[in-house]
Amino acid sequence: SPSSSSPLAKDIDGKSIAAAIRSELTQQISLLPPSTASSPPGSRPGLAVMLVGQRRDSQTYVRMKEKACHDCGMNSFLRVYDNVDGDVTEELLLNQISEWNDDLAVHGILVQLPLPAHIDEEVILRAVRPDKDVDGLHPANTARLFSTSTHAGAAKLNWKDFSSLPFHVPCTPQGCIELLDRIGVDVEGKNAVVIGRSNLVGLPVAMLLLHRNATVTIVHSRTRDIEAVVKNADVVIAAVGRAKMVPGSWLKKGAVVVDVGINSVEDATAKRGYRLVGDVDYDCAREICEWITPVPGGVGPMTIAMLLRNTWNSWKRKNGDSATAGAADDVASEAVEGEKQ
Repeated sequence: SPSSSSPLAKDIDGKSIAAAIRSELTQQISLLPPSTASSPPGSRPGLAVMLVGQRRDSQTYVRMKEKACHDCGMNSFLRVYDNVDGDVTEELLLNQISEWNDDLAVHGILVQLPLPAHIDEEVILRAVRPDKDVDGLHPANTARLFSTSTHAGAAKLNWKDFSSLPFHVPCTPQGCIELLDRIGVDVEGKNAVVIGRSNLVGLPVAMLLLHRNATVTIVHSRTRDIEAVVKNADVVIAAVGRAKMVPGSWLKKGAVVVDVGINSVEDATAKRGYRLVGDVDYDCAREICEWITPVPGGVGPMTIAMLLRNTWNSWKRKNGDSATAGAADDVASEAVEGEKQ
């Protein structure tokens, strides 16, 4: 719990942790041979992104993903369908996905959500090959996340090393767990409460906590006496999408809080007329918990970092770790030679 000299909780700085992860990826990718005109397709990791429609927030997210790819040395492929007259068909999108599924230069495919109302989201997401589904939303990847492999003879996975898993884990839930890892919080044997049961965050993050041997409770709109349940938690992950739904009084002294919510509330003093807040009342919570993610700057930056990592993992599965290990050995031996001189 917080010391008397520092009564307020420490921020879990997602921005700097995400930057560190992106730097690690950049370093690993830099060990690959330089890409030339004669390089075979797929010699560097590549992420393909599909954007349908003209939502400004989606356009912003896609630009950020494209820049992040370039910054760390990955290739990016973007297809934009303006859908001005609602003329984009499922067939058109499915054809593009099929093309990317077969493209050796593409290791990750991301369909920017939401899609326009006339397009069946599930049909499009299921069309992405599971090994290229870096969002982790394909039913095949979901099924593997939800398998605990406790029965005799089942292959045991190392859930403490995401890069060792043979499938893709959704980016935001993975980012939540990575934040806990980076600040040294071990959830084994602890009470973890997940607020929210969405397919995108609540359920997958609950499974990841369970795989780490936490005792997990999922709280939702029908839970009786939510306050009492949350008050028992050593770790709280809030992912419900309601501004300041969780007051500080619900939290146990010394708890660790990961706030996934991003909600805009009116604020006449802010330049844009609004500001972003989480699902937890940050100011009150800071006086009680030990660690907390700020909003913005907590979980948000981790999502793109995990997307890049999933794409890199996909490349490694295709090419084998030996490809990067060989390059790393060359760099290491050059460093040793340099020291000798």
